[in-house]
Amino acid sequence: MIEIPAGYVNLMGRVHGSEVNGPGRRAVVWVQGCYRACPGCFNPQSWAWEIRELVPVPELVDWILADPDDEGVTFSGGEPFLQAVALAQVARAVKAAGRNVMSFSGYTLAELQSPQAPPGAADLLSQLDILVDGPYVASLAVNDPHSLVSSRNQRVHVFNPALQNRLDWASNQAEVHVLKDGTRIFTGFLGQFVAD
Repeated sequence: MIEIPAGYVNLMGRVHGSEVNGPGRRAVVWVQGCYRACPGCFNPQSWAWEIRELVPVPELVDWILADPDDEGVTFSGGEPFLQAVALAQVARAVKAAGRNVMSFSGYTLAELQSPQAPPGAADLLSQLDILVDGPYVASLAVNDPHSLVSSRNQRVHVFNPALQNRLDWASNQAEVHVLKDGTRIFTGFLGQFVAD
């Protein structure tokens, strides 16, 4: 594993205005680095342990809060809990600004609460409003446009009761965001996509 300087997050990508990565319209931050390499993962480019884009925590917080139409942020990856110390700092500032925070993780909640959890896992968990946990397992894929999870082993944990009735995103949908520089970001997950 590469060493990420304290106070920085190593990103694979980020986008504002997503509607398939959690409740409502939200910012999404994808971290770089994951050791699981789940077959069928939608973000295999996030696996490599390399420096992609190092962003200081305050700069990332400012970026997340820059779009007033985003009601929160979703951490995805890669594996967010392998950068839990810095992401907990980001989450704390985002929540202080009145926005909600959720995360996807290949770890289960039990693993994140165990003594073997990555450093900072408990702190990041304490800041989350929603956690979707568990690795993607292709043989357990849920190809349903109304499902909140991509495979049947995954679970949605709602820690903030105010969001209990906001479980309205769908994991089996995809978005394409075209940035000003022409970069395209594909997000969401479309399980049975067939191109004609």
